[in-house]
Amino acid sequence: MPNRLATESSPYLLQHADNPVDWYPWGAEALERARREDKPILLSIGYSACHWCHVMAHDCFEDAEVAAVMNRLFVNIKVDREERPDLDQIYQAAHQLLAGRGGGWPLTVFLAPDQTPFFAGTYFPKTPRYNLPGFIDLMQNVARAWHERRGEVLAQNAALRDALAAQQPVAAGDVALSEAPLAQAVRDLAQAFDPVWGGFSRAPKFPRPGELFFLMRRAQAGDAEAREMVLFTLTTMASGGVVDQLGGGFCRYSVDAQWAIPHFEKMLYDNGPLLQLYADAWAMRGDDLFRQTAEGIVAWLLREMRAPGGGFYAALDADSAGHEGRFYVWTREEVRALLDADEYAVAAPVYGFDAPPNFEGAYWNPILAKPLAEVAAALGIPENAAAQRLASARAKLFAARATRERPGCDDKRLTGWNALMIAGLAHAGRVMQRPDWVAEAHAALDFLRASLWRDGRLLASYQHGEARLNAYLDDYAFLLDALLESLQAGYRAQDLAWATELADALLAHFEDAQAGGFFFTSHDHETLISRPKPGHDNATPSGNGVAAFALQRLGHLLGETRYLDAAQRCLRLFQPLLADYPIASPTLLAALDEALAPPRIILLRGPHDAMAAWTAALASRLTARDLLFALPNGSALPAALAGPEPERVTAWVCEGTACRPPVETWQALLA
Repeated sequence: MPNRLATESSPYLLQHADNPVDWYPWGAEALERARREDKPILLSIGYSACHWCHVMAHDCFEDAEVAAVMNRLFVNIKVDREERPDLDQIYQAAHQLLAGRGGGWPLTVFLAPDQTPFFAGTYFPKTPRYNLPGFIDLMQNVARAWHERRGEVLAQNAALRDALAAQQPVAAGDVALSEAPLAQAVRDLAQAFDPVWGGFSRAPKFPRPGELFFLMRRAQAGDAEAREMVLFTLTTMASGGVVDQLGGGFCRYSVDAQWAIPHFEKMLYDNGPLLQLYADAWAMRGDDLFRQTAEGIVAWLLREMRAPGGGFYAALDADSAGHEGRFYVWTREEVRALLDADEYAVAAPVYGFDAPPNFEGAYWNPILAKPLAEVAAALGIPENAAAQRLASARAKLFAARATRERPGCDDKRLTGWNALMIAGLAHAGRVMQRPDWVAEAHAALDFLRASLWRDGRLLASYQHGEARLNAYLDDYAFLLDALLESLQAGYRAQDLAWATELADALLAHFEDAQAGGFFFTSHDHETLISRPKPGHDNATPSGNGVAAFALQRLGHLLGETRYLDAAQRCLRLFQPLLADYPIASPTLLAALDEALAPPRIILLRGPHDAMAAWTAALASRLTARDLLFALPNGSALPAALAGPEPERVTAWVCEGTACRPPVETWQALLA
């Protein structure tokens, strides 16, 4: 019999609807039952594309013996971390405190009926394995502790609540903002940098776009060391298997230090920021690899992630046909059977099929193992002939792969994740002169406005024609930033109006106007055991960092001091964090950078058609500190931007509180 999850819309919850576990979604019914029966809660948090979530589901939640113990001892709640990042954030922090190490997914937490956690872990097998206890034994021990050692548990719960409260940031007082964290972050990243394979850690290796964004800003400002680190890392990532060499798009992370073997799920939130980075890298150095990688991300996005009704799906699973990565990897025999001898002679060394297998000792995940020019020289053929053979081989492999059982798609549309992709599309479309990408960004914005914006408030998730869940800080902040990127790629009056509405809602519903900064949940959100103000970047940028950054930019554009003051209060709150550990918060560092030296704003006014040459000339010349707005005559403009319409294109350049005299040729503007 299906359990209570059968009526939910989340693809992850629906994956568990036929478990023998008496699952509840998070809500009043489950919490009230726990209080009424004095039963602890077994909270399981995961997401649909998570490999180890699937493993634990097969090991435990689909097993009748395990389910019987769960149902007897606990009230069992299943949560999709993508729909409820508020819960995930709280209980990941609690896991860190209880277990003394970082968490992950699946997250397994045992709560008192008042929602306070008293034991936490991640994956557990049914029987002892991987130096982990068996889940049945673990549950029985946890239940025994709740019933027989209640005083100890409640004392620990009180201490844990105090510890969560102590994690809230506290301002340093009236101390001036300083450039010191910016320089320290570059030094820290240089110390962590892998000079052989790029990136800033050993295995597993994550793309960490926030740190790369920060380095790109520094590189565009002339920092040679930052330039080397960011471009080298983007090169090695694009050459590895963490990017899908046949179909485009990045996987979540690499399990090795060489970027060769990914954890194969593909997340929307990774690919939006990476698209923006590869566009900027291409503008900086002009490498075909950067251009092709950006184009590959968009090709994957539009082919596999674009929803028919608008917006983009959340994620693709790591598994297919019951195995992780099976959709993406090859045997050598499969490749040989598909390609003719000339194609194989090029494709094998380029993609690494002529080397030992790199996945599970028997399969090949394609990487860029050798440069095409080197392979062409070894074969004694022109490089363009080798390129034609490789393109033909790639097309055959891609077509054959498309006949395999596909990974599952989490087809909900999340506001914040869509915003990250919209920002990437708009930025890359502007920089790489791809108006078709800008049009896709505009279409996705129109979907969000029509489907997830209600009475001046955002909703977080859209599924089966229904928008649901009170939106979070990240949704508002990421969307505000995406609108500013979109406005630079193609001005639309409705987007600027929406940006001001979002900014006002952000201040009204999320800001702590006294202490500074923004809560992750709105003032009228469900009351939970903690209400964080996140400043660190994680898999996605810090909501506080993006809020401060975007509000500051909108404030400078419109001359709106309310936005500038809120950004300033936010930065002052997080100043101690930036001083102590700056690389943990690269998005806040970008906001700090622009608080110390405001961005340069370039306004173009004039006839619409005549602006094309100007924007094309400027597209790849601007840095992260430049904001370009092309405002055609006839556009509806706010008072701060309105004025007489010039007969020919005219540019105004403003930095800080000073504007230069207007110029009427794009050559003079470039100068």
